[in-house]
Amino acid sequence: MSETVLSGIDVPIPSADNGVWGSDVVAQMLRRLDIPYVALNPGSSFRGLHDSLVNHLGNERPQMLLCLHEEHAVAVAHGYAKVTEQPMGVILHSNVGLMHGTMAIYNAWCDRVPMLIMGATGPVDAAERRPWIDWLHTAKDQGALIRPYVKWDDQPVSVPAMIDSFIRAANLTRMTPKAPTYVCLDVSMQETRLDEMPALPDPARFAPVSASIPAAADIEKVAALLRAAKSPLLLLGRVSRSTRDWARRVALAERLQAAVLTDIKTGAAFPTDHALHAAKPGYFLDETAADAIRAADVIVAFDWVDLGGTCRQAGGPPTATVINISLDHHLHNGWSMDHQALVPADLHLASEPDLALHLIADALGVGLGKEPDVLTALPARRLVADQPLDVVSLAAAIGEVLRDEVISLVRLPLGWAGDSWHFRHPLDYLGSDGGAGIASGPGMLVGAALALKGSGRLPVAVLGDGDTMMGVSALWTAAHYKLPFVAVVSNNRSFFNDEIHQERVAKQRQRPVENKWIGQRIDEPDIDIAAIARAQGLVGIGPVLTTKALTEAVGEAVKAAKAGASVVIDARVLPGYNPAMAAGMTRHGGEAAKD
Repeated sequence: MSETVLSGIDVPIPSADNGVWGSDVVAQMLRRLDIPYVALNPGSSFRGLHDSLVNHLGNERPQMLLCLHEEHAVAVAHGYAKVTEQPMGVILHSNVGLMHGTMAIYNAWCDRVPMLIMGATGPVDAAERRPWIDWLHTAKDQGALIRPYVKWDDQPVSVPAMIDSFIRAANLTRMTPKAPTYVCLDVSMQETRLDEMPALPDPARFAPVSASIPAAADIEKVAALLRAAKSPLLLLGRVSRSTRDWARRVALAERLQAAVLTDIKTGAAFPTDHALHAAKPGYFLDETAADAIRAADVIVAFDWVDLGGTCRQAGGPPTATVINISLDHHLHNGWSMDHQALVPADLHLASEPDLALHLIADALGVGLGKEPDVLTALPARRLVADQPLDVVSLAAAIGEVLRDEVISLVRLPLGWAGDSWHFRHPLDYLGSDGGAGIASGPGMLVGAALALKGSGRLPVAVLGDGDTMMGVSALWTAAHYKLPFVAVVSNNRSFFNDEIHQERVAKQRQRPVENKWIGQRIDEPDIDIAAIARAQGLVGIGPVLTTKALTEAVGEAVKAAKAGASVVIDARVLPGYNPAMAAGMTRHGGEAAKD
Protein backbone atom coordinates (compact mmCIF):
# COMPACT_ATOMS: atom_id res chain seq x y z
CA MET A 1 0.00 0.00 0.00
CA SER A 2 2.78 2.43 0.91
CA GLU A 3 5.72 3.80 -0.99
CA THR A 4 8.94 1.86 -0.43
CA VAL A 5 10.60 5.02 0.89
CA LEU A 6 9.09 8.24 2.21
CA SER A 7 10.91 10.21 -0.44
CA GLY A 8 13.00 13.20 0.49
CA ILE A 9 12.63 12.77 4.26
CA ASP A 10 15.68 12.19 6.47
CA VAL A 11 18.07 11.54 3.58
CA PRO A 12 21.69 11.07 4.77
CA ILE A 13 24.75 12.32 2.91
CA PRO A 14 26.59 9.44 1.18
CA SER A 15 29.01 7.55 3.40
CA ALA A 16 32.08 5.53 2.45
CA ASP A 17 31.93 1.98 3.75
CA ASN A 18 35.02 1.96 5.96
CA GLY A 19 34.96 -1.64 7.09
CA VAL A 20 32.23 -4.05 8.06
CA TRP A 21 30.62 -4.20 11.49
CA GLY A 22 28.28 -6.63 13.16
CA SER A 23 25.43 -4.14 12.99
CA ASP A 24 25.94 -3.82 9.21
CA VAL A 25 25.01 -7.49 8.97
CA VAL A 26 21.90 -6.85 11.11
CA ALA A 27 20.88 -4.04 8.76
CA GLN A 28 21.44 -6.18 5.67
CA MET A 29 19.34 -8.95 7.16
CA LEU A 30 16.46 -6.53 7.72
CA ARG A 31 16.63 -5.59 4.06
CA ARG A 32 16.76 -9.23 2.97
CA LEU A 33 13.77 -10.05 5.14
CA ASP A 34 11.75 -7.32 3.41
CA ILE A 35 11.24 -5.13 6.47
CA PRO A 36 10.29 -1.76 4.91
CA TYR A 37 10.43 0.50 7.98
CA VAL A 38 11.75 0.43 11.53
CA ALA A 39 10.05 2.62 14.12
CA LEU A 40 12.26 3.68 17.00
CA ASN A 41 13.05 6.08 19.78
CA PRO A 42 16.85 6.51 19.88
CA GLY A 43 19.00 4.68 22.42
CA SER A 44 22.69 4.02 22.98
CA SER A 45 22.19 0.27 23.22
CA PHE A 46 21.60 0.13 19.47
CA ARG A 47 23.90 2.96 18.40
CA GLY A 48 25.77 0.51 16.17
CA LEU A 49 22.61 -0.57 14.37
CA HIS A 50 21.45 3.05 14.12
CA ASP A 51 24.69 3.96 12.34
CA SER A 52 24.38 0.97 10.01
CA LEU A 53 20.82 1.85 9.00
CA VAL A 54 21.88 5.43 8.21
CA ASN A 55 25.42 5.14 6.84
CA HIS A 56 25.56 1.57 5.53
CA LEU A 57 22.05 1.32 4.04
CA GLY A 58 21.42 5.03 3.45
CA ASN A 59 18.22 5.01 5.56
CA GLU A 60 16.39 3.08 2.87
CA ARG A 61 14.77 -0.36 2.97
CA PRO A 62 14.33 -0.19 5.89
CA GLN A 63 13.76 3.49 6.56
CA MET A 64 13.81 4.71 10.14
CA LEU A 65 10.68 6.33 11.58
CA LEU A 66 11.51 8.52 14.56
CA CYS A 67 8.95 8.33 17.37
CA LEU A 68 8.84 10.32 20.60
CA HIS A 69 8.06 7.31 22.81
CA GLU A 70 8.74 3.58 22.53
CA GLU A 71 5.07 2.79 23.07
CA HIS A 72 4.26 4.87 19.98
CA ALA A 73 6.88 3.01 17.93
CA VAL A 74 5.11 -0.29 18.63
CA ALA A 75 1.68 1.26 17.99
CA VAL A 76 2.86 2.57 14.60
CA ALA A 77 3.93 -0.94 13.60
CA HIS A 78 0.57 -2.23 14.87
CA GLY A 79 -1.39 0.22 12.71
CA TYR A 80 0.76 -0.61 9.68
CA ALA A 81 0.09 -4.34 10.13
CA LYS A 82 -3.66 -3.75 10.42
CA VAL A 83 -3.65 -2.57 6.80
CA THR A 84 -0.90 -4.64 5.17
CA GLU A 85 -1.00 -7.83 7.31
CA GLN A 86 2.80 -7.68 7.10
CA PRO A 87 5.43 -6.84 9.74
CA MET A 88 7.31 -3.63 10.24
CA GLY A 89 10.40 -3.45 12.40
CA VAL A 90 10.54 -1.81 15.84
CA ILE A 91 13.70 -1.04 17.81
CA LEU A 92 13.46 -0.55 21.58
CA HIS A 93 16.34 0.73 23.70
CA SER A 94 17.61 -1.68 26.29
CA ASN A 95 15.46 -2.80 29.22
CA VAL A 96 14.05 0.69 29.84
CA GLY A 97 12.78 1.12 26.29
CA LEU A 98 11.30 -2.35 26.36
CA MET A 99 9.48 -1.49 29.59
CA HIS A 100 8.04 1.60 27.91
CA GLY A 101 6.82 -0.49 24.98
CA THR A 102 5.26 -3.36 26.91
CA MET A 103 1.62 -2.25 26.86
CA ALA A 104 1.67 -1.64 23.12
CA ILE A 105 3.29 -5.06 22.61
CA TYR A 106 0.48 -6.62 24.62
CA ASN A 107 -2.08 -4.83 22.41
CA ALA A 108 -0.39 -6.25 19.30
CA TRP A 109 -0.30 -9.71 20.84
CA CYS A 110 -4.03 -9.65 21.67
CA ASP A 111 -4.82 -8.32 18.20
CA ARG A 112 -2.72 -11.09 16.57
CA VAL A 113 -0.70 -8.79 14.31
CA PRO A 114 2.86 -9.33 13.07
CA MET A 115 5.90 -7.21 13.87
CA LEU A 116 9.63 -7.83 14.30
CA ILE A 117 10.76 -6.13 17.51
CA MET A 118 14.45 -5.64 18.11
CA GLY A 119 15.85 -4.88 21.52
CA ALA A 120 19.41 -4.29 22.62
CA THR A 121 21.37 -4.86 25.79
CA GLY A 122 24.78 -4.98 27.25
CA PRO A 123 27.51 -5.34 26.72
CA VAL A 124 26.68 -8.83 27.99
CA ASP A 125 30.36 -9.23 28.92
CA ALA A 126 30.58 -7.29 32.20
CA ALA A 127 34.23 -6.44 31.59
CA GLU A 128 33.19 -4.28 28.61
CA ARG A 129 30.49 -2.24 30.37
CA ARG A 130 30.88 1.45 31.04
CA PRO A 131 30.45 2.37 34.71
CA TRP A 132 26.91 2.97 35.93
CA ILE A 133 24.78 3.37 32.79
CA ASP A 134 25.64 0.12 30.98
CA TRP A 135 24.96 -1.80 34.16
CA LEU A 136 21.54 -0.14 34.58
CA HIS A 137 20.62 -0.98 30.97
CA THR A 138 21.68 -4.62 30.95
CA ALA A 139 19.45 -7.52 31.93
CA LYS A 140 20.36 -11.21 32.07
CA ASP A 141 17.12 -12.24 30.39
CA GLN A 142 15.57 -9.17 28.83
CA GLY A 143 12.99 -11.17 26.88
CA ALA A 144 11.49 -12.35 30.18
CA LEU A 145 9.78 -8.96 30.44
CA ILE A 146 7.51 -9.78 27.49
CA ARG A 147 7.84 -13.55 26.94
CA PRO A 148 4.21 -14.27 27.93
CA TYR A 149 2.94 -12.03 25.11
CA VAL A 150 5.33 -12.49 22.22
CA LYS A 151 5.37 -15.51 19.93
CA TRP A 152 9.12 -16.12 20.22
CA ASP A 153 12.21 -14.34 21.54
CA ASP A 154 15.98 -14.75 21.44
CA GLN A 155 19.17 -13.00 22.54
CA PRO A 156 21.94 -13.98 20.10
CA VAL A 157 25.50 -12.98 21.03
CA SER A 158 27.27 -13.60 17.70
CA VAL A 159 26.70 -12.52 14.12
CA PRO A 160 25.97 -16.05 12.83
CA ALA A 161 23.51 -16.63 15.67
CA MET A 162 21.82 -13.29 14.92
CA ILE A 163 21.30 -14.28 11.26
CA ASP A 164 19.51 -17.45 12.30
CA SER A 165 17.45 -15.60 14.91
CA PHE A 166 16.27 -12.97 12.44
CA ILE A 167 15.12 -15.53 9.88
CA ARG A 168 13.26 -17.47 12.54
CA ALA A 169 11.68 -14.34 14.07
CA ALA A 170 10.58 -12.98 10.68
CA ASN A 171 9.05 -16.30 9.68
CA LEU A 172 7.26 -16.86 12.97
CA THR A 173 5.69 -13.40 13.12
CA ARG A 174 4.29 -13.87 9.60
CA MET A 175 2.73 -17.28 10.32
CA THR A 176 -0.87 -17.61 11.51
CA PRO A 177 -1.68 -17.01 14.30
CA LYS A 178 0.40 -13.88 13.86
CA ALA A 179 1.97 -12.12 16.83
CA PRO A 180 5.07 -10.06 17.64
CA THR A 181 8.51 -11.66 17.89
CA TYR A 182 11.50 -10.19 19.75
CA VAL A 183 15.25 -10.40 19.16
CA CYS A 184 17.61 -8.72 21.64
CA LEU A 185 20.98 -7.64 20.19
CA ASP A 186 24.12 -7.47 22.32
CA VAL A 187 25.94 -4.13 22.02
CA SER A 188 29.29 -5.91 21.62
CA MET A 189 27.98 -8.02 18.73
CA GLN A 190 26.75 -4.87 16.98
CA GLU A 191 30.09 -3.10 17.43
CA THR A 192 32.39 -5.98 16.51
CA ARG A 193 34.54 -5.25 13.44
CA LEU A 194 34.47 -8.05 10.87
CA ASP A 195 37.02 -8.95 8.23
CA GLU A 196 34.32 -8.98 5.54
CA MET A 197 30.59 -9.12 5.06
CA PRO A 198 29.59 -12.75 5.61
CA ALA A 199 27.65 -14.61 2.97
CA LEU A 200 24.03 -13.98 3.86
CA PRO A 201 21.49 -16.76 3.38
CA ASP A 202 18.56 -16.43 1.02
CA PRO A 203 15.47 -16.21 3.28
CA ALA A 204 13.52 -18.10 0.60
CA ARG A 205 15.54 -21.22 1.52
CA PHE A 206 13.97 -21.02 4.99
CA ALA A 207 10.34 -20.84 3.95
CA PRO A 208 7.68 -20.41 6.62
CA VAL A 209 5.55 -23.40 7.49
CA SER A 210 2.82 -23.93 4.91
CA ALA A 211 -0.73 -23.07 5.90
CA SER A 212 -2.60 -25.56 8.07
CA ILE A 213 -5.26 -27.27 5.94
CA PRO A 214 -8.15 -29.14 7.60
CA ALA A 215 -8.62 -32.79 6.79
CA ALA A 216 -10.86 -33.38 3.77
CA ALA A 217 -13.18 -35.44 5.96
CA ASP A 218 -13.65 -32.51 8.34
CA ILE A 219 -14.40 -30.13 5.49
CA GLU A 220 -17.02 -32.58 4.21
CA LYS A 221 -18.53 -32.80 7.73
CA VAL A 222 -18.91 -29.02 7.80
CA ALA A 223 -20.35 -28.98 4.29
CA ALA A 224 -22.85 -31.70 5.18
CA LEU A 225 -23.95 -29.85 8.30
CA LEU A 226 -24.42 -26.65 6.32
CA ARG A 227 -26.33 -28.42 3.55
CA ALA A 228 -28.79 -29.74 6.13
CA ALA A 229 -29.00 -26.54 8.17
CA LYS A 230 -32.26 -24.60 8.21
CA SER A 231 -30.87 -21.56 10.09
CA PRO A 232 -27.07 -21.40 9.65
CA LEU A 233 -25.08 -18.56 11.21
CA LEU A 234 -21.58 -17.36 10.27
CA LEU A 235 -19.53 -15.50 12.89
CA LEU A 236 -16.80 -13.59 11.03
CA GLY A 237 -13.98 -12.52 13.34
CA ARG A 238 -10.24 -12.12 12.67
CA VAL A 239 -10.25 -12.56 8.90
CA SER A 240 -8.10 -11.07 6.13
CA ARG A 241 -8.13 -7.69 4.37
CA SER A 242 -8.22 -9.49 0.99
CA THR A 243 -11.04 -8.51 -1.38
CA ARG A 244 -10.90 -12.04 -2.81
CA ASP A 245 -11.62 -13.53 0.62
CA TRP A 246 -14.33 -10.92 1.23
CA ALA A 247 -16.09 -11.88 -2.02
CA ARG A 248 -16.06 -15.58 -1.12
CA ARG A 249 -17.52 -14.90 2.33
CA VAL A 250 -20.42 -13.04 0.75
CA ALA A 251 -20.91 -15.76 -1.87
CA LEU A 252 -20.97 -18.49 0.81
CA ALA A 253 -23.46 -16.62 2.99
CA GLU A 254 -25.72 -15.96 0.02
CA ARG A 255 -25.66 -19.58 -1.14
CA LEU A 256 -26.57 -20.80 2.36
CA GLN A 257 -28.86 -17.86 3.11
CA ALA A 258 -26.94 -17.79 6.38
CA ALA A 259 -27.24 -15.02 8.91
CA VAL A 260 -23.92 -13.23 9.54
CA LEU A 261 -22.55 -11.42 12.60
CA THR A 262 -19.42 -9.27 12.66
CA ASP A 263 -17.53 -7.67 15.54
CA ILE A 264 -16.51 -4.03 16.07
CA LYS A 265 -13.33 -5.26 17.81
CA THR A 266 -12.02 -6.67 14.51
CA GLY A 267 -11.73 -5.19 11.04
CA ALA A 268 -14.53 -5.13 8.46
CA ALA A 269 -15.35 -8.71 7.42
CA PHE A 270 -18.70 -8.57 5.58
CA PRO A 271 -20.90 -5.79 4.16
CA THR A 272 -22.86 -4.56 7.16
CA ASP A 273 -25.67 -3.22 4.97
CA HIS A 274 -26.21 -6.67 3.40
CA ALA A 275 -29.63 -8.24 4.03
CA LEU A 276 -27.95 -11.25 5.67
CA HIS A 277 -26.00 -9.14 8.18
CA ALA A 278 -28.17 -9.87 11.19
CA ALA A 279 -27.24 -7.20 13.75
CA LYS A 280 -25.06 -4.15 14.14
CA PRO A 281 -21.46 -4.93 15.10
CA GLY A 282 -20.60 -4.14 18.70
CA TYR A 283 -18.18 -4.78 21.54
CA PHE A 284 -20.94 -6.81 23.17
CA LEU A 285 -24.00 -8.61 21.81
CA ASP A 286 -27.25 -6.72 21.69
CA GLU A 287 -30.59 -8.57 21.85
CA THR A 288 -30.83 -8.79 18.05
CA ALA A 289 -27.43 -10.51 17.82
CA ALA A 290 -28.26 -12.78 20.75
CA ASP A 291 -31.51 -13.75 19.02
CA ALA A 292 -29.54 -14.69 15.88
CA ILE A 293 -27.36 -17.05 17.92
CA ARG A 294 -30.34 -18.58 19.71
CA ALA A 295 -32.17 -19.10 16.39
CA ALA A 296 -29.26 -20.85 14.64
CA ASP A 297 -29.05 -24.61 14.18
CA VAL A 298 -25.46 -24.58 12.84
CA ILE A 299 -22.93 -21.92 13.85
CA VAL A 300 -19.59 -21.61 12.04
CA ALA A 301 -17.14 -19.27 13.81
CA PHE A 302 -14.20 -18.00 11.76
CA ASP A 303 -11.58 -17.01 14.38
CA TRP A 304 -14.25 -15.18 16.37
CA VAL A 305 -12.89 -13.24 19.35
CA ASP A 306 -14.26 -14.76 22.59
CA LEU A 307 -16.61 -17.36 21.14
CA GLY A 308 -17.24 -18.80 24.60
CA GLY A 309 -18.16 -15.43 26.08
CA THR A 310 -20.35 -14.62 23.09
CA CYS A 311 -22.33 -17.82 23.61
CA ARG A 312 -22.76 -16.97 27.29
CA GLN A 313 -24.12 -13.54 26.37
CA ALA A 314 -26.73 -15.29 24.22
CA GLY A 315 -27.90 -17.33 27.21
CA GLY A 316 -25.41 -20.16 27.65
CA PRO A 317 -24.15 -23.01 25.47
CA PRO A 318 -26.12 -22.84 22.20
CA THR A 319 -28.40 -25.65 21.11
CA ALA A 320 -26.87 -25.29 17.63
CA THR A 321 -24.00 -27.42 16.37
CA VAL A 322 -20.92 -25.21 16.77
CA ILE A 323 -17.94 -25.35 14.41
CA ASN A 324 -14.91 -23.34 15.50
CA ILE A 325 -12.28 -22.53 12.84
CA SER A 326 -9.17 -21.04 14.41
CA LEU A 327 -5.48 -21.53 15.09
CA ASP A 328 -5.58 -19.23 18.09
CA HIS A 329 -5.05 -22.07 20.57
CA HIS A 330 -1.38 -22.13 19.50
CA LEU A 331 -0.86 -18.85 21.39
CA HIS A 332 -2.79 -19.61 24.57
CA ASN A 333 -0.79 -19.65 27.79
CA GLY A 334 -1.35 -19.37 31.51
CA TRP A 335 -0.06 -15.84 32.02
CA SER A 336 -2.79 -13.87 30.28
CA MET A 337 -6.50 -14.54 30.00
CA ASP A 338 -6.61 -13.18 26.44
CA HIS A 339 -7.64 -16.70 25.35
CA GLN A 340 -11.07 -15.76 26.75
CA ALA A 341 -13.80 -18.17 27.95
CA LEU A 342 -13.72 -21.87 27.18
CA VAL A 343 -15.11 -22.41 23.69
CA PRO A 344 -18.03 -24.81 23.15
CA ALA A 345 -17.33 -26.56 19.82
CA ASP A 346 -18.66 -29.78 18.35
CA LEU A 347 -15.96 -29.57 15.68
CA HIS A 348 -12.74 -27.54 15.81
CA LEU A 349 -10.83 -27.05 12.55
CA ALA A 350 -7.25 -25.95 13.16
CA SER A 351 -6.91 -23.73 10.11
CA GLU A 352 -6.57 -20.17 8.91
CA PRO A 353 -10.18 -19.01 8.79
CA ASP A 354 -10.26 -17.76 5.19
CA LEU A 355 -8.45 -20.83 3.89
CA ALA A 356 -11.05 -23.08 5.52
CA LEU A 357 -13.85 -20.90 4.21
CA HIS A 358 -12.60 -21.34 0.62
CA LEU A 359 -12.44 -25.11 1.10
CA ILE A 360 -15.97 -25.21 2.53
CA ALA A 361 -17.21 -23.05 -0.34
CA ASP A 362 -15.51 -25.38 -2.83
CA ALA A 363 -17.18 -28.41 -1.23
CA LEU A 364 -20.57 -26.71 -1.52
CA GLY A 365 -20.00 -25.62 -5.12
CA VAL A 366 -20.02 -21.92 -4.23
CA GLY A 367 -18.49 -19.56 -6.80
CA LEU A 368 -15.81 -16.97 -6.17
CA GLY A 369 -18.24 -14.09 -5.82
CA LYS A 370 -17.76 -10.49 -6.90
CA GLU A 371 -14.96 -8.52 -5.29
CA PRO A 372 -16.17 -5.24 -3.77
CA ASP A 373 -15.71 -1.96 -5.55
CA VAL A 374 -13.54 0.65 -3.85
CA LEU A 375 -16.43 2.51 -2.28
CA THR A 376 -16.63 4.69 0.75
CA ALA A 377 -17.99 3.30 3.96
CA LEU A 378 -21.62 4.39 4.07
CA PRO A 379 -22.73 6.48 7.04
CA ALA A 380 -26.34 6.32 8.15
CA ARG A 381 -28.32 9.48 7.46
CA ARG A 382 -29.12 10.77 10.92
CA LEU A 383 -28.13 14.41 10.93
CA VAL A 384 -30.83 16.61 12.37
CA ALA A 385 -30.97 20.35 12.97
CA ASP A 386 -27.89 22.00 14.41
CA GLN A 387 -27.45 20.69 17.96
CA PRO A 388 -24.81 20.06 20.60
CA LEU A 389 -22.64 17.03 19.84
CA ASP A 390 -23.14 13.64 21.39
CA VAL A 391 -21.63 10.35 20.21
CA VAL A 392 -24.55 9.69 17.80
CA SER A 393 -24.75 13.17 16.24
CA LEU A 394 -20.93 13.25 16.02
CA ALA A 395 -20.99 10.11 13.84
CA ALA A 396 -23.77 11.56 11.71
CA ALA A 397 -22.03 14.92 11.23
CA ILE A 398 -18.75 13.26 10.22
CA GLY A 399 -20.63 10.96 7.85
CA GLU A 400 -22.47 13.81 6.19
CA VAL A 401 -19.16 15.23 4.96
CA LEU A 402 -17.35 11.95 4.26
CA ARG A 403 -20.25 10.26 2.45
CA ASP A 404 -18.57 10.64 -0.94
CA GLU A 405 -14.98 10.13 0.18
CA VAL A 406 -13.04 6.84 0.02
CA ILE A 407 -11.87 6.42 3.58
CA SER A 408 -10.52 3.87 6.02
CA LEU A 409 -11.88 4.18 9.56
CA VAL A 410 -8.79 3.37 11.61
CA ARG A 411 -10.25 3.64 15.11
CA LEU A 412 -13.62 4.24 16.74
CA PRO A 413 -14.31 5.11 20.40
CA LEU A 414 -16.05 2.84 22.89
CA GLY A 415 -19.27 4.82 22.69
CA TRP A 416 -19.65 4.43 18.94
CA ALA A 417 -22.95 2.91 17.80
CA GLY A 418 -22.35 -0.04 15.47
CA ASP A 419 -25.11 1.06 13.10
CA SER A 420 -23.64 4.54 12.62
CA TRP A 421 -21.68 3.42 9.58
CA HIS A 422 -21.90 0.58 7.06
CA PHE A 423 -18.71 -1.15 5.92
CA ARG A 424 -18.58 -2.38 2.33
CA HIS A 425 -14.88 -3.14 1.78
CA PRO A 426 -12.26 -4.88 3.97
CA LEU A 427 -10.33 -1.61 4.37
CA ASP A 428 -13.39 0.42 5.37
CA TYR A 429 -12.70 -0.31 9.04
CA LEU A 430 -9.57 -1.72 10.68
CA GLY A 431 -10.80 -2.72 14.15
CA SER A 432 -9.69 -1.90 17.68
CA ASP A 433 -6.31 -2.28 19.40
CA GLY A 434 -6.72 -5.85 20.65
CA GLY A 435 -5.82 -5.39 24.30
CA ALA A 436 -7.97 -2.35 25.16
CA GLY A 437 -4.80 -0.54 26.23
CA ILE A 438 -5.42 3.20 26.25
CA ALA A 439 -2.87 5.47 24.45
CA SER A 440 -2.73 3.25 21.38
CA GLY A 441 -5.02 5.20 19.05
CA PRO A 442 -2.73 8.02 17.86
CA GLY A 443 0.20 5.70 17.10
CA MET A 444 -1.97 3.17 15.31
CA LEU A 445 -3.45 5.98 13.21
CA VAL A 446 0.06 7.04 12.20
CA GLY A 447 0.98 3.46 11.21
CA ALA A 448 -2.21 2.98 9.22
CA ALA A 449 -1.65 6.31 7.46
CA LEU A 450 1.85 5.15 6.54
CA ALA A 451 0.46 1.94 5.05
CA LEU A 452 -2.33 3.76 3.20
CA LYS A 453 -0.14 6.54 1.82
CA GLY A 454 -0.56 6.62 -1.95
CA SER A 455 -3.52 4.19 -1.89
CA GLY A 456 -6.22 6.76 -2.65
CA ARG A 457 -7.84 6.10 0.75
CA LEU A 458 -8.05 8.80 3.40
CA PRO A 459 -7.33 7.48 6.92
CA VAL A 460 -9.91 8.72 9.42
CA ALA A 461 -9.96 8.00 13.13
CA VAL A 462 -12.41 8.93 15.86
CA LEU A 463 -10.30 8.94 19.02
CA GLY A 464 -11.20 9.32 22.66
CA ASP A 465 -9.79 12.29 24.54
CA GLY A 466 -8.09 10.13 27.19
CA ASP A 467 -6.56 7.90 24.52
CA THR A 468 -5.40 10.98 22.60
CA MET A 469 -3.78 12.70 25.55
CA MET A 470 -1.90 9.57 26.64
CA GLY A 471 -0.56 9.05 23.12
CA VAL A 472 -0.60 12.57 21.73
CA SER A 473 3.13 12.88 20.98
CA ALA A 474 2.77 10.03 18.46
CA LEU A 475 1.17 12.60 16.17
CA TRP A 476 4.49 14.42 15.67
CA THR A 477 5.75 11.43 13.67
CA ALA A 478 2.88 11.90 11.19
CA ALA A 479 3.68 15.58 10.75
CA HIS A 480 7.39 14.88 10.27
CA TYR A 481 6.87 12.15 7.64
CA LYS A 482 3.99 13.99 5.95
CA LEU A 483 1.34 11.33 6.49
CA PRO A 484 -2.13 12.72 5.73
CA PHE A 485 -5.13 11.78 7.87
CA VAL A 486 -8.13 13.22 9.68
CA ALA A 487 -8.46 12.54 13.42
CA VAL A 488 -11.63 13.62 15.20
CA VAL A 489 -11.22 13.57 18.97
CA SER A 490 -14.54 12.69 20.61
CA ASN A 491 -13.78 14.84 23.61
CA ASN A 492 -16.16 14.35 26.53
CA ARG A 493 -13.47 15.68 28.89
CA SER A 494 -13.64 12.59 31.06
CA PHE A 495 -12.49 9.03 31.47
CA PHE A 496 -16.17 8.32 30.99
CA ASN A 497 -15.90 4.54 30.89
CA ASP A 498 -15.07 4.69 34.59
CA GLU A 499 -17.88 7.13 35.34
CA ILE A 500 -20.27 4.37 34.22
CA HIS A 501 -18.59 1.88 36.53
CA GLN A 502 -18.68 4.32 39.47
CA GLU A 503 -22.37 4.93 38.83
CA ARG A 504 -23.04 1.19 39.01
CA VAL A 505 -21.09 0.81 42.27
CA ALA A 506 -22.83 3.82 43.81
CA LYS A 507 -26.26 2.38 42.98
CA GLN A 508 -25.33 -1.01 44.41
CA ARG A 509 -24.20 0.62 47.64
CA GLN A 510 -26.97 3.27 47.75
CA ARG A 511 -24.46 6.10 47.64
CA PRO A 512 -24.66 9.40 45.70
CA VAL A 513 -24.45 8.79 41.95
CA GLU A 514 -23.77 12.51 41.59
CA ASN A 515 -20.19 11.91 42.78
CA LYS A 516 -19.28 9.57 39.90
CA TRP A 517 -17.31 12.29 38.08
CA ILE A 518 -14.76 12.88 40.84
CA GLY A 519 -11.35 11.57 39.83
CA GLN A 520 -12.59 11.11 36.23
CA ARG A 521 -13.25 14.53 34.67
CA ILE A 522 -10.54 16.21 32.60
CA ASP A 523 -11.19 19.92 33.18
CA GLU A 524 -10.12 22.87 35.33
CA PRO A 525 -7.94 23.42 33.42
CA ASP A 526 -9.44 22.40 30.12
CA ILE A 527 -7.03 20.94 27.53
CA ASP A 528 -6.78 22.58 24.11
CA ILE A 529 -6.18 19.46 22.01
CA ALA A 530 -6.17 21.41 18.74
CA ALA A 531 -3.41 23.65 20.09
CA ILE A 532 -1.36 20.58 21.10
CA ALA A 533 -1.73 19.29 17.53
CA ARG A 534 -0.65 22.65 16.06
CA ALA A 535 2.35 22.74 18.41
CA GLN A 536 3.59 19.51 16.79
CA GLY A 537 3.18 20.71 13.21
CA LEU A 538 -0.28 19.30 12.47
CA VAL A 539 -3.37 21.23 11.49
CA GLY A 540 -5.47 21.68 14.62
CA ILE A 541 -9.14 22.68 14.42
CA GLY A 542 -11.49 23.49 17.25
CA PRO A 543 -12.84 23.09 19.74
CA VAL A 544 -16.14 22.58 17.90
CA LEU A 545 -19.35 22.22 19.87
CA THR A 546 -22.23 21.62 17.43
CA THR A 547 -23.09 19.40 14.48
CA LYS A 548 -22.96 22.36 12.07
CA ALA A 549 -19.53 23.41 13.32
CA LEU A 550 -18.27 19.85 13.06
CA THR A 551 -19.42 19.40 9.46
CA GLU A 552 -17.61 22.61 8.56
CA ALA A 553 -14.50 21.46 10.41
CA VAL A 554 -14.47 18.02 8.74
CA GLY A 555 -14.87 19.66 5.33
CA GLU A 556 -11.87 21.89 6.05
CA ALA A 557 -9.92 18.90 7.37
CA VAL A 558 -10.55 16.80 4.25
CA LYS A 559 -9.23 19.60 2.02
CA ALA A 560 -6.12 19.94 4.17
CA ALA A 561 -5.53 16.17 4.28
CA LYS A 562 -5.86 15.91 0.49
CA ALA A 563 -3.13 18.55 0.32
CA GLY A 564 -0.92 16.30 2.48
CA ALA A 565 -1.64 17.51 6.03
CA SER A 566 -2.25 15.58 9.22
CA VAL A 567 -5.36 17.09 10.82
CA VAL A 568 -6.80 16.89 14.35
CA ILE A 569 -10.28 18.18 15.22
CA ASP A 570 -11.23 18.71 18.86
CA ALA A 571 -14.96 17.85 18.95
CA ARG A 572 -16.58 18.54 22.31
CA VAL A 573 -19.26 15.91 22.94
CA LEU A 574 -21.73 15.45 25.75
CA PRO A 575 -20.78 12.49 27.98
CA GLY A 576 -22.57 9.26 27.14
CA TYR A 577 -22.41 5.97 25.24
CA ASN A 578 -24.92 4.29 23.00
CA PRO A 579 -27.31 2.21 25.18
CA ALA A 580 -25.94 -1.21 24.15
CA MET A 581 -22.39 -0.19 25.02
CA ALA A 582 -23.37 1.33 28.36
CA ALA A 583 -25.24 -1.85 29.29
CA GLY A 584 -22.39 -4.07 28.14
CA MET A 585 -19.81 -2.22 30.21
CA THR A 586 -21.58 -2.85 33.51
CA ARG A 587 -23.49 -6.12 33.23
CA HIS A 588 -22.34 -9.57 34.28
CA GLY A 589 -21.04 -12.11 31.75
CA GLY A 590 -24.04 -14.17 30.67
CA GLU A 591 -26.35 -11.43 29.47
CA ALA A 592 -26.95 -9.62 26.19
CA ALA A 593 -27.20 -5.84 26.11
CA LYS A 594 -30.60 -4.25 25.62
CA ASP A 595 -30.93 -1.11 23.55
